[in-house]
Amino acid sequence: MKNLKTAVLLLKDGRFFIGKSFGAGGESIGEVCFNTGMTGYQEILTDPSYCKQIVTMTFPHIGNYGVNPEDIESDRIQVAGFVIKEESVTPSNWRSTQSIGDYLRSQNIVGIQGIDTRALTRHIRNQGAMNGIISTIDSDLDSLEKKLEKVPDMTGLDLAKEVTCENPYSWSSINQSALPAEALAQAGNQSINYKVAVIDFGIKYNILRLLESHGCDSTVFPARTSSKDLVDFNPDGILLSNGPGDPAAVKYGIETVKDLLGKKPIFGICLGHQILALALGAKTFKLKFGHRGINHPVKNLETGIVEITSQNHGFAVDSNSLPDNVIPTHVNLNDNTLEGIRCKDIPAFSVQYHPESSPGPHDSRYLFQQFIKLMDSHKATENTEKNK
Repeated sequence: MKNLKTAVLLLKDGRFFIGKSFGAGGESIGEVCFNTGMTGYQEILTDPSYCKQIVTMTFPHIGNYGVNPEDIESDRIQVAGFVIKEESVTPSNWRSTQSIGDYLRSQNIVGIQGIDTRALTRHIRNQGAMNGIISTIDSDLDSLEKKLEKVPDMTGLDLAKEVTCENPYSWSSINQSALPAEALAQAGNQSINYKVAVIDFGIKYNILRLLESHGCDSTVFPARTSSKDLVDFNPDGILLSNGPGDPAAVKYGIETVKDLLGKKPIFGICLGHQILALALGAKTFKLKFGHRGINHPVKNLETGIVEITSQNHGFAVDSNSLPDNVIPTHVNLNDNTLEGIRCKDIPAFSVQYHPESSPGPHDSRYLFQQFIKLMDSHKATENTEKNK
């Protein structure tokens, strides 16, 4: 860290850390949270669910296998800032095309290294996630505090509008033109049998890759797309994507899903799970410090199997608020929060965690097959109705 600029991280409650600049110089403000994954930093950086958040990695050395153009989860880095203990400046991996530091600098993302990330993580765990500011150009704490005061807390923020696509697009056209062939290996040569409409609240690419690998032709729609336009598109199923911010603030998305209930099979992931629950009449709340990592145990209440899951969310659905027609299907074994639901009377289900598992593990990828079966069943019912 020789010759690196001094950097400061100030939290809203006054706790501060002094380290060295990592990535681009400048200032960045966001909600400070932590991720417990030992790997997957590139997927974390490019996950739209991290919009307006400063992510702290609990693993001490970040960047050891570099960065490559194949493991991205969106078209750019999405985090507001990045906090690590120590950068690995000389990556060692045959797929690497640049270092983590160069990657951050290329997209003007401010970071800080050389601080006690264990102390920061414990502080967030005890006090809760809160806004913070990283600066390499201003070390005056009073000045930084005034800048922080102008930034709203995460509760009440609709961030889906910040990350959603501007216009509908076909995933097949994007994945052929924007990604290397190696990144599409998961898709294989699966024949296309299903037409899926994806509502983009902050979609991760690997969700689309896995849908394709299951024979789905996915068209991605902006978050504000009307229920009429989606019904007129006549998909076999609808996927509600992950995304950032407070789900209760995405009122247009909740109303759209309300209108879609019972008309088409629905599969919700993360923010999509929360929006489905809100559309069904449940409530959500903000977690103290959220769930972010690739090692969270979740129990499938219908099979009894425990899955190790990839997670990234700061809000959760209140299990006590579920209406009578909704069954809880999954629970987090760390804190007993709700991780999945299924409707009794309509074709709709969702999970709070990330079954696309990017980065891993792969325990929950069966849920994509569950979505396929739901679409098959709905198709069969529709055909029976037509033939009467």
